[in-house]
Amino acid sequence: MTTTTLAVLVPLLPFLGAAAGLLLGRTAPGFVRPLAVLPTLTATALAITVAVRQGGGAGNGTAPLDAATRLTPTGSVPIDLALHIDGFAALVAVLVGTVATCVQIYSTAYLRDDARYPSYAALVSLFTSAMLLVVYSGDLMVLLVGWEIMGICSYFLVGHYWETPEARAASLKAFLITKLGDVPFLIGLFALAADTGTFRITGILDKVAEGGLDHPTLIALLLLAGVAGKSAQFPLHTWLPDAMAGPTPVSALIHAATMVAAGIYFVARLLPVFTASKAALVVLAVMAAITMVGSALAALAQDDIKRVLAYSTIGQLGYMSGALALGDRSAAVFHLISHGAFKALLFLGAGVIIHAAGTNSLAAMSRMGGLAKRIPDAFWTMTVALLALAAIPPFAGFFSKESVLVVAEHTALGTAHTAPGAAGWVVLVAGLATALLTAAYATRLWLLAFRGHGAEAPDHGKQPVAMNAVLWVLAIPSLALGLTVGYLADWFDGDSLAPNLTTSVLGTGVALVGGLTLYGAWRHTSALTGRTPLGAVAAHPDAEPAQSEIEAIETHLAAYGDIGAAHDPADPGRLLLGRLHPHAAAGFHLDGLYDRLFVRPVLAAAQLVRFLDREVVDTYVRGAGTGTRWLGAAVRRAQTGNVQTYLSALLAGSVVLAIAAVLVAAGA
Repeated sequence: MTTTTLAVLVPLLPFLGAAAGLLLGRTAPGFVRPLAVLPTLTATALAITVAVRQGGGAGNGTAPLDAATRLTPTGSVPIDLALHIDGFAALVAVLVGTVATCVQIYSTAYLRDDARYPSYAALVSLFTSAMLLVVYSGDLMVLLVGWEIMGICSYFLVGHYWETPEARAASLKAFLITKLGDVPFLIGLFALAADTGTFRITGILDKVAEGGLDHPTLIALLLLAGVAGKSAQFPLHTWLPDAMAGPTPVSALIHAATMVAAGIYFVARLLPVFTASKAALVVLAVMAAITMVGSALAALAQDDIKRVLAYSTIGQLGYMSGALALGDRSAAVFHLISHGAFKALLFLGAGVIIHAAGTNSLAAMSRMGGLAKRIPDAFWTMTVALLALAAIPPFAGFFSKESVLVVAEHTALGTAHTAPGAAGWVVLVAGLATALLTAAYATRLWLLAFRGHGAEAPDHGKQPVAMNAVLWVLAIPSLALGLTVGYLADWFDGDSLAPNLTTSVLGTGVALVGGLTLYGAWRHTSALTGRTPLGAVAAHPDAEPAQSEIEAIETHLAAYGDIGAAHDPADPGRLLLGRLHPHAAAGFHLDGLYDRLFVRPVLAAAQLVRFLDREVVDTYVRGAGTGTRWLGAAVRRAQTGNVQTYLSALLAGSVVLAIAAVLVAAGA
């Protein structure tokens, strides 16, 4: 079978699995789980085969795979059903397939008693298919189809627990904010096609290389608006923490391999379009720096374990945006792949913790003793993932984050000239500050979740094999992916991703300082409170063994509702942040700001339109109807049925007309 045929099957198989799952979900429920897992697993195997056949991409002299057929004549810019698979696309497709397969396997046990599992599994398969279409597509209009399908799937998956108001609000918020970014994104795509005369990615890159863009800054900024919405970058990032109201496996899929990764991948795919505008690179660098630091501070103040990880994702995406702002897609995609592995592991491990603890609250977990012994698989694998997140060598996160800092150093010192030196300094300083904060909140999560003191954690029995096995599968790349840097360089256009001594020492040093500082704060607060935190958020150490995630959400509404609620006074994050803590816990009040600037004016305008429609427009409509009724009533009274009356009226009318005619003639 040709490589092109295999590549076509990669996004097609999950789509067919989704369609079959929806059709057979009610009539043949026994086929739902195989249809959820097997198509995605097969697509992953095919993606690996395609990657192997590509032989390492451009670094090994292998030309990208390009194939196209005319989809439809448009009369102007044509739309092609096209493939464009280089080393980046091949590796990202493997990541998407691997994480999606792990999520599907994990979900068979995690949602085994959920009546809505058939529709859930089908939507996850469709989500995966859409992301794979984005990765492999060689035409921007076809890419846009996958881009929009992901938005629709995220709406339904985040709102899976639709009976809770938090899930309904979160799904609507995610949909609206991402659509807000998609409007300028679509305009930017059309402007790009107008300048280059094609939607084909290869054609666009050829035109850009020839200097064929007439409005590079405008196009780049329009496209960045869509990227900011989809990849949760400042200022359109506020939907992602609230999206944690969905099932935990959905969070793992969105944060690790789909949706938020799509924006980063799009910029990497069309990076020459953005590097054609120095102004756009500076905007992207500043956006990345604010995203990195702000999200890391917010993560340090969250009580909900999933919100900590959500803000962590935003920050790590900021690293990727920072690398792209400096014109280096190799470092960005390398961190995308590394982050995908350990972030999927963190979320799936968090799902195990939530079920074992009966709550999302870290304050509640800190009052439970022996939680690590109850869930040893989650404890050890999450420890690996948190070390990777904190960028401690030799874990994967160290090498990928180091590659970003190396690019920032080279740009800041002037040895790389793709982006302005100021952009390099912005990314470098923000990256180092974020490394310190990342290690701090990773240490805080580990200590509060696994080193709690108090009553024994509830024993819910051993976790299903399907859930534990997936954790160990994802632990392998989280630990060992960084050791393959030399091999991966062949896939990334031959670019070197080797660590640099200066940034390695700085990055690791600030990470250790952050972790140790947090540990010291934890020891201090534990001593002050007798090592038994007095959590303001209700703890549930005696939760029922069969407690589901939806019940955990309901028992910890502060995680999704009033973010400004009081938190555990024994929280070391509160000690470190001081007066900044309540503001960081509330996401620096951006939701409140948006509410005042946009939501309230829109609601007021809607009320005004409603008033005008009911009291003004409807008044004219009702008046016209009333006048017609009155005229009809008057005419109806003249219809007496008496012929003599009709003849008299006719005669009188004739006389009046005759007199009028005489008067008119006399006047003439």
